[in-house]
Amino acid sequence: MATLRTKREAVVLVKEMTPENLEVTVRRSSRNGLAPKRLQYSPEHETPKKKRKTKAVAENGSQNKQPKDEEDAENSDVEHAPEGYGRLSAYELERLENIRQNQAFLSSINLFQATEEFKQLTRPKPSQRGLTRAHAAVKEVVPPRKSLRLQKKEAEILELPPEPRGTLIYEQSSPAKKPSGPLPMDPVNVEEGSKLPPQLLELCSEDVKVDKKIQLDLKGYRSSLKNMTVNEDKVAKVVKDRIFSATFHPCTSSLLLAAGDKWGKVGLWKLGGDWGDDGVLLFEPHTRPVGCMAFSKSHPTQLLSLSYDGSLRCMDVEKAVFDDVYDIEDGLKTFDFMSHDCSTLVVGNWYGEVAIVDRRTPGNSHESLHTLDPKTLRCVNVHPLQKQYFVVAESKVVSIYDSRNLKKTKSQAVSQLHGHSLSISSAYFSPCTGNRVLTSCMDNNIRIYDTSTLTTKSPLLTTIRHDMQTGRWLTKLSAAWDPKLEDCFVVGSMMKPRRVQVFHESGQLQHSFMDSENLSTVLSVTAFHPTRNALLGGNASGRLHVFSD
Repeated sequence: MATLRTKREAVVLVKEMTPENLEVTVRRSSRNGLAPKRLQYSPEHETPKKKRKTKAVAENGSQNKQPKDEEDAENSDVEHAPEGYGRLSAYELERLENIRQNQAFLSSINLFQATEEFKQLTRPKPSQRGLTRAHAAVKEVVPPRKSLRLQKKEAEILELPPEPRGTLIYEQSSPAKKPSGPLPMDPVNVEEGSKLPPQLLELCSEDVKVDKKIQLDLKGYRSSLKNMTVNEDKVAKVVKDRIFSATFHPCTSSLLLAAGDKWGKVGLWKLGGDWGDDGVLLFEPHTRPVGCMAFSKSHPTQLLSLSYDGSLRCMDVEKAVFDDVYDIEDGLKTFDFMSHDCSTLVVGNWYGEVAIVDRRTPGNSHESLHTLDPKTLRCVNVHPLQKQYFVVAESKVVSIYDSRNLKKTKSQAVSQLHGHSLSISSAYFSPCTGNRVLTSCMDNNIRIYDTSTLTTKSPLLTTIRHDMQTGRWLTKLSAAWDPKLEDCFVVGSMMKPRRVQVFHESGQLQHSFMDSENLSTVLSVTAFHPTRNALLGGNASGRLHVFSD
């Protein structure tokens, strides 16, 4: 008999165990030479043997007894079964013994018990067999659902909650907004109680002579760009987190830079300075990204900074305070000066509104508020000569408005710049005449428009293909004019090796600033010095790079 290898085979064997199957199994085993040896029975199971006549005695009719040894020889192939089985052959006795041994083996491994337990587990539950008549009778009858229309009822009127303002993701975990009113100008990276270095006030109070714009041909301009380099001393960590905005102070004796980061910090860095941390002073006037900043042209000791937390403050180095200029709940995005004395501002927010703010008016509110775009505004910029005009980068169109004709809603644009297919990051008038508008769009194009006549639709002059896909963790690229020239601009780049590129309005590349040792990151925020040959670039780790001659 073949050996049972697993309990599973034993279960199958027990289920199929019938006398017919067992007999066939034993016969097959006998033919294959697997039949067990003849069994030896003990005397108590034996029964008296009946003498059987041999074939030869029957033929001869002999009645004489044969010798005992001959009788045993004749009956050697016949054995008597145990009591109750009658007369069986040796083969049948072996078969019965095999059955008994198999059952004993299966009992020793508890297979019969396991089989019953298996049947209990595999037996379907009553709930799976369907409901009986009793259950069906008790089952609750549920009426079919009907809509209000089928029931001929009026629909319920639900009022939606007001749309939240300022729903930026990172705002949920940002610190509380700074209180309104003046804040002391105390650096956070120096010892507590330390005063501002007197050299800072002297540098900011420097008499800045605004010369006429330099008129250089492209060849001379490219030559000056090539002389501008960066080294280890011209790279410094000015703020702690990603830079959102940066600018140069107009002084010429030294290079003084300002930068605003993601969490409302404003840093001042004097190149080669000996105060603070390597010439860096760090302040905390805001709590959210500083989206825009600019030094006052009429009062160089003042730096205005705007934050997403809804505050617009003026850092006055002479008074050593951050004055409160304009304040709303949240969502300020951009601003620009609307007068030569920098007393009047146009301020844009995330909700498609612009506010006219007069700093001479007491308080921190606006003079008027106007809704221009139902979605958002990303940039405002005032015409350099005709201050009543300002350009606005709206959702997918750039519009030029006249501040004298603004209405509370639905103001009519003087001119519009079409052709953008995605959101627009920035729009700037050319710095000398305002005859050009430079736009940066997320459709990977930089465009230059002719705004010399301010027609209803300003014509498109040039389109430059440029990768604008910075991703989530980098500040958006924005092309900015060189304030010393009318027709050249600078923009960061996503290309490798990392670089900063300068283009002419015709689309011709003038120069690429690269340095394998000191420039290895994307400089999203870029700006030229207003009078000197110097260029800054800010990255996502709070560092400023300066290229200068």
